[in-house]
Amino acid sequence: METETKPLALTYAQFLERKIDVAPLVGLDVQPDQLSSALKPHQRDSVLWALRGGRRALFAAFGLGKTVMQLEWARIVAERTGGQVIIVAPLNVRREFYDDATHILHQQPPVYVKTQAEADAIKARVPVVITNYERVRDGDIDPRRFAGVTLDEAATLRSFGSKTYQVFLDKFKSVRYKLVNTATPSPNRYKELIHYAGFLEIMDTGQALTRWFKRDSTKANNLTLYPGRERGFWIWCASWGLFLQKPSDLGYSDEGYSLPPLEVRYHRLQTDLADAGSEPNGQMKLMRDAAFGLRDAAREKRESIAARVAEAKRIIDEAPADEHFVIWHDLEAERHALTAALPECVDIHGTMDLEERERRVEAFAYGETRLFATKKSLSGSGCNFQRYCHRAIFLGIDYEFNDFIQAIHRIYRFLQTRPVVIDIIYMDSEEEILRVLKQKWKQYEELTETMAGIIREYGLGTAAMESLKRTIGVERVEVTGEHYRAINNDCVEELKNWPDNSVDMILTSIPFGNHYEYSPSYNDFGHNPDDDAFFQQMEYLTPNLLRVLRPGRVAAIHVKDRILFGNATGLGMPSVEPFHADTIAHFRKHGFVFFGMVTIVTDVVRENNQTYRLGWTEQCKDGSKMGVGCEEYLLLFRKLPTDTSKAYADVPVKKSKDAYTRAQWQIDAHGFWRSSGDRLVTKAELQAAPVSKLQDLYRRYSRQNVYSYEDHVALAKQLDADGRLPATFMVCAPGSWTDSVWDDINRMRTLNTSQRLKKRELHICPLQLDVVERAITRWSNPGDLILDPFGGLMTVPYMAVKMDRRGAGIELNSDYFRDGLGYLQEAEDARDVPTLFDLVEGVAT
Repeated sequence: METETKPLALTYAQFLERKIDVAPLVGLDVQPDQLSSALKPHQRDSVLWALRGGRRALFAAFGLGKTVMQLEWARIVAERTGGQVIIVAPLNVRREFYDDATHILHQQPPVYVKTQAEADAIKARVPVVITNYERVRDGDIDPRRFAGVTLDEAATLRSFGSKTYQVFLDKFKSVRYKLVNTATPSPNRYKELIHYAGFLEIMDTGQALTRWFKRDSTKANNLTLYPGRERGFWIWCASWGLFLQKPSDLGYSDEGYSLPPLEVRYHRLQTDLADAGSEPNGQMKLMRDAAFGLRDAAREKRESIAARVAEAKRIIDEAPADEHFVIWHDLEAERHALTAALPECVDIHGTMDLEERERRVEAFAYGETRLFATKKSLSGSGCNFQRYCHRAIFLGIDYEFNDFIQAIHRIYRFLQTRPVVIDIIYMDSEEEILRVLKQKWKQYEELTETMAGIIREYGLGTAAMESLKRTIGVERVEVTGEHYRAINNDCVEELKNWPDNSVDMILTSIPFGNHYEYSPSYNDFGHNPDDDAFFQQMEYLTPNLLRVLRPGRVAAIHVKDRILFGNATGLGMPSVEPFHADTIAHFRKHGFVFFGMVTIVTDVVRENNQTYRLGWTEQCKDGSKMGVGCEEYLLLFRKLPTDTSKAYADVPVKKSKDAYTRAQWQIDAHGFWRSSGDRLVTKAELQAAPVSKLQDLYRRYSRQNVYSYEDHVALAKQLDADGRLPATFMVCAPGSWTDSVWDDINRMRTLNTSQRLKKRELHICPLQLDVVERAITRWSNPGDLILDPFGGLMTVPYMAVKMDRRGAGIELNSDYFRDGLGYLQEAEDARDVPTLFDLVEGVAT
């Protein structure tokens, strides 16, 4: 069949180069002499870089002058645009901005505003105003009325919770000039960086998460940076975020920016042995069990307040009378105990009047009070206590490392003139928590050096973009066995050289748009900003898939729709992008004939554990926003045969009726194969069966009995009442009655099982062996060549070899390619192992 497609506007190489992720320049052209002469060299370069980018982030270390840099950035934006710029900051840092504007920059200081009306009233004479995060969150300030915004101590947003965080970021979408400011992020706060990129409109949050992070298929939001993409990720971050640790990172002297000595003193306290409990043999325990989880840690905190406060008092009493202390605590009960034991101590708390809270913070910052008790959530960001304080006591420890390191840097920062002493009080049962804290501290130091190294290597220019171009392309490798071909290459580059009509069947699981990435290369089809760009890349591949397929033969394409989350779309609810429908339209556009679709049932309970979009609680709150589980599909396409009068393939897929009986055909066409058994299971046996067997038993039961929705719900309800309805997988999924729905695919039967046993890298979306086996049986002949252009772990050619076909797989990821070769060789060796009959036949001849 002849098809006409429009010529592509770009070459394939040009298309790939356009995928390189570097933040766009949308800012102002400003010359160095137009900035205040009061700026230090590293501050001047940072402000110029941020202004020229337009939407940028300054991740400058504590004490490098983020306040001064923000003020100068805001002044220039206001002057160039004629609009008003707003600084959003924690409530307790207003004085920092006022003092730096007045005494360092000698410019008009920002005016604090509580409402939009107040800001509008002074717009003509006050170009830069300041407000706190709560005012924006609560709707008192309308960000759309400002020409620019700078977020001071942006990490403060974490304390508002993820939902408010997203709402807050959405409020600024129409603001052209944006600046994010915070110190170096914690090593386990990668997602925070992704949110900053979304706020700056560098990249959609969901897109960034799928591009750089691999997912945990058992738990939502459990993300790990791909091992092969760390460098690319940090180079991308460096294109929009300046990770500045010291002036020398930009080539300037560090004079005046040397940190003082830091001494960390650990105070390990003994727990009350009376509460330690006993061993199974009745012997009293010599110490309490270690606190590993959040619940254990909370219990430990509550029960040890008196001992920890007494230790803090001892430390303070033994110190010189002129030494000031900030005491970090977490519980209200701790605060009350501190003020009772230390009457001189001044405290703040969340329900205190904001003005009074700010006054007490400033009083301590400027040396008017000696002892200050506060929570990390209240004063851990934005406060500068280094002028009069060089001692800090942590009344306890927890797993929140980022809050911990931020609190330390309230006094351990540039311009601190005295050695800093940190006293950390913990209980002996909290050793595991302390170990995790120390490990994260080490990771934090390694991360800051990595980020600073990127700036030192690439500077603030475009060298980072040039380095990313090196990840385009792959050195082609081909390994051929007697029954297989495995090629390490980009399938677009590879297939354009294959001969016409040379493949008997195409069976593949294409990348699901921008849902996953499978390699760090820009050739990766998953490395696209959205589905439109994905299908643009498919334009270079699909015509060749049609060309190499024999006339009349089948291309079976495995796909899954994409879930779009409300916080990314702004809809407030999950929606579904019908990727399978877009795939059908794409293949039809290029001459394939669509002739069927198989639905592959997935587990709705497991899906909800991954996405949190189908939760029982939300369903009870409002069922109108709840959809259904997202199934997978096997889309069936055919290249028309040369003769369409009867539409038989040029080389038909034939079966002998003697070997392939009517009975076997009926069972195969039904779409699922039943497990053998003496008889059908009863409801009573279902209720008595082990939980691990319930899923299979109920499926078989439902296929053989007239379906009753009421009975179905009643059974599940009874299982739940008996404590036998798991929260991790679905045991009462209805069975299929049609060959267009496959309900018996074993989700775990993939080559990833072997990968896991070998402790090798798992494939992100492994194709189930059941699907491959069934498709090859139905739509190919023995001896046929089965092609998978997205080979992965070579599941398709592996099964082809095992089923007396020939397999061909093309894979971009070199690691998957090497592992897949092992499976192919294993299948070939098993196929060629001589049997006893081979031996007898050989002797006879």
